[in-house]
Amino acid sequence: MADNSHQISGVAERYASSLYELAAEAKSVDAVAKDLNQFQAMIDSSADLQRLVTSPVFSAEDQSRSIVALIDKAGISGLVGNFLKVVARNRRLFAVPAIIKSFHEAVARERGEVTADVRTAHPLSAAQEKELKAALSGVTGKTVTLNVTVDASLLGGLIVKIGSRQVDTSLRTKLSTLKHALKEVG
Repeated sequence: MADNSHQISGVAERYASSLYELAAEAKSVDAVAKDLNQFQAMIDSSADLQRLVTSPVFSAEDQSRSIVALIDKAGISGLVGNFLKVVARNRRLFAVPAIIKSFHEAVARERGEVTADVRTAHPLSAAQEKELKAALSGVTGKTVTLNVTVDASLLGGLIVKIGSRQVDTSLRTKLSTLKHALKEVG
């Protein structure tokens, strides 16, 4: 499974990078992002489209025909429309969600933005979010967007993840560390 995930990631990054370069050249990065979001929303809302995108049962012709009909109906044209047609023709529709994610990451990287995934034991107040954003911006040197989720199992504190870096100040982890230290003593 990890191998397959790695393959999708590599495919997605190559396609997303190419799409980003074309969009930047055409000065239409925001329009491309909007069309990609629209297509992702279509995938998310339709089990049939999810099946079309992920199932190897459909032929390249069936996938291409279906994608052409969908993008025409949705009004997705230009760069994203042509891009999706190429992806379908190359039998890479399975990677579209990862391509969209990689494209957004490339846009954020170019704009000096980063997303921090934050898990907290309790909801953060607006002031706490503002303070956390400021602290993380100072550390990363980038504009930070928070993706906050509440996880009561943390008991207290928070876990912040930016890219591959993670800081865990949760009470659960501190208690676990203390428990292991006490086991070693006794």
